[in-house]
Amino acid sequence: MMKRQTGFTLIELMVAMGITLVALAATMIAFKDATNTNQSVTLKSDISDNLRAGVNLIEQDLIQAGTGIPTGGIPVPYTPGPAACLGSGGAPINRPNLTGALTFPTCNVSLNAVEPGWQLGPPITSPDSTPGANTDLITVLYADNTLALNSRMINEPAIGASPGCPLGKILLDGQTVTFDSTCITFSPTGVQINAGDLIMFTNAQGNAIQEVTSVSGQTLSFIAGDGLNLNARTDPQGTMFQLENTTLVAGAKVPNHTFPPTTATRIWMISYYLDDVADPLHVRLIRRINWLNQASILGQPVGETIENLQFKYNFVDGVTNPSGQSSIPVGQSESLIRSVDVILGARSTNAWTQTHKYLRSNFMTQVSLRSMAYVNRYK
Repeated sequence: MMKRQTGFTLIELMVAMGITLVALAATMIAFKDATNTNQSVTLKSDISDNLRAGVNLIEQDLIQAGTGIPTGGIPVPYTPGPAACLGSGGAPINRPNLTGALTFPTCNVSLNAVEPGWQLGPPITSPDSTPGANTDLITVLYADNTLALNSRMINEPAIGASPGCPLGKILLDGQTVTFDSTCITFSPTGVQINAGDLIMFTNAQGNAIQEVTSVSGQTLSFIAGDGLNLNARTDPQGTMFQLENTTLVAGAKVPNHTFPPTTATRIWMISYYLDDVADPLHVRLIRRINWLNQASILGQPVGETIENLQFKYNFVDGVTNPSGQSSIPVGQSESLIRSVDVILGARSTNAWTQTHKYLRSNFMTQVSLRSMAYVNRYK
């Protein structure tokens, strides 16, 4: 006699399949939400990393701005014109930037610790928006206090038992400068100077700055036609010619091509701007040192997918103390800047899967210029 066969009915099977599908759907939705959340967190973390990296470097350079820089800036080659201010040979000093077709303000007779650059950068743009206003750039200067270049005078005279630095020479109105190896030695493990470095010369006559064009042993050359247009000789202001000793000729003081005891200091010129040329979809924040690599590498990327870079300047003149200024107000000067507001905006590298839009974040901080904010109230 056959045993009775038992199993699931069609209705029971359909109910079980329905419950299974609901459970699977809930699981998939939870998995998708978890994936989207993970992607969002990752994208936001990348944005924060880019902002933090860029802002940290900007802060470090701004804090040092003005260190070792004379009050009022470093004089640059300058020839007063009858109707307009002129730079070296009638051309202003070139300014580091993305395109290379930019100069410092034509009426600047000096390089200041902070040089604002309102709307001199590329426009604010992104893949999902139209171009907006131009971004800013900034240039800061400070002395390299890690280098022993200024520990001795180039042409230090002999005093008592000290022989000084007899082999140190400044020749051809500052076109070549030789350092005595017994005083300052150029070597891979000692003082390292490279073409493109900026050297400020200081003596009792004042200050001047030049760009190194070549290095040969202990001799630095400063040939005219350098990238920044600093190595001038004939301008009546801001050149090495004005640092020379003078001889009285027919009642007038005339430079005699010799120099009083003179020291040299390496100066860092740091510029920040956005680069939308190398990769227009992922705009980079660039930190550029001096005028180096103008034609090839336009500086070191320190942040990616940066969309906005702006600076606001706070002045202290003892009267109106204007703050939040995009540029130099009438009646003010760069030497009166005491703090800088840094505004940096960034977006995600890729669009967020859930909304198919880019995630964005902004960062703003205020940096006090330590060297420029110091006031000797007892002076």
